[in-house]
Amino acid sequence: METLSNNAAEERPRTRRFRISSIEILCAVLLVAVLAQSKLQDLFDVPALRTGSTVFVAVCVQALPFLVLGVLISGAIAAFVPARALERVLPRRASAAVGVAGLAGVALPGCECASVPVARRLIGQGVAPAAALTFLLAAPAVNPVVLVATAVAFPGRPEMVFARFAGSLATAMVMGWIWARWGKLSWITERALRRLPDVQPGQRWRVFTETARTDLVEAGGFLVLGALISASLNVLVPAKWFEVLSGQVIVGVVVMAVLAVVLALCSEADAFVAASLTAVPLLPKLVFLVVGPAVDVKLFALQTGTFGRSFAARFAPVTFVVAIACGTVAGVIFLGGVR
Repeated sequence: METLSNNAAEERPRTRRFRISSIEILCAVLLVAVLAQSKLQDLFDVPALRTGSTVFVAVCVQALPFLVLGVLISGAIAAFVPARALERVLPRRASAAVGVAGLAGVALPGCECASVPVARRLIGQGVAPAAALTFLLAAPAVNPVVLVATAVAFPGRPEMVFARFAGSLATAMVMGWIWARWGKLSWITERALRRLPDVQPGQRWRVFTETARTDLVEAGGFLVLGALISASLNVLVPAKWFEVLSGQVIVGVVVMAVLAVVLALCSEADAFVAASLTAVPLLPKLVFLVVGPAVDVKLFALQTGTFGRSFAARFAPVTFVVAIACGTVAGVIFLGGVR
């Protein structure tokens, strides 16, 4: 009898425990926001908070469409592009693959948020990390949309377009070669290095939707975190500080590079912000445009969530230094010196 009762207990369906996920938390927050809308408006009716919320929403709205584009491309690579095809297209030597990946960035009209999940998927499909990271830095900075936006923001100054293209492409390729020489796979989290198996024909659309959904959830959370940091820092930088940079080019280069990191603007919109700073010389503006798509707080958060903290803590500072150097050299060559 005891054995029968134990068997019956084992056959009895187990009750599933309800777990609170991020979806339930989001719905609860939205419900509270709707019910307490009037009180929340009075509570947050502060100029600094209004400015910060505007920056937060602007960063998210600018980046989200390109993030979605990135995860869709990521899902398409995982589902429809076999690893053997990528291995045939890219050169076997990492140094040569870096050059091909840098030029391939011209074809993707996206921002830095879109390039992170694509780079992760390329690594998962067997592409050398040096080439994938080169594409990560090149795609948001040298694509036609960014170059056209730069030309519109700086009318009558085509040298700014050529300088930005050269500085950004050089940054991406130098970082790719640096990684090929000194980078270690142990710095990248294991899930980003995991080799993906070839997808069966009948499972392609399911893999596409699942990959895109997973990448969007992971990258979207860190995008929100980066936008929140950017909005907080944006409020703390007084606009009158820019007037001091008019006669201090070297200081202006450093300050504009730091601002590019903390403001975390989308690469399609940063040229208009740089052009609006009329008191700042052209060279610091160029450094701002080269550094921004390569490293900012939003991108650092996305890289941390995608490739791991150990990778981001090493990759971001080196990228920052290389971007400043490449932007400065490109400015001296294309802009005729320090001006």
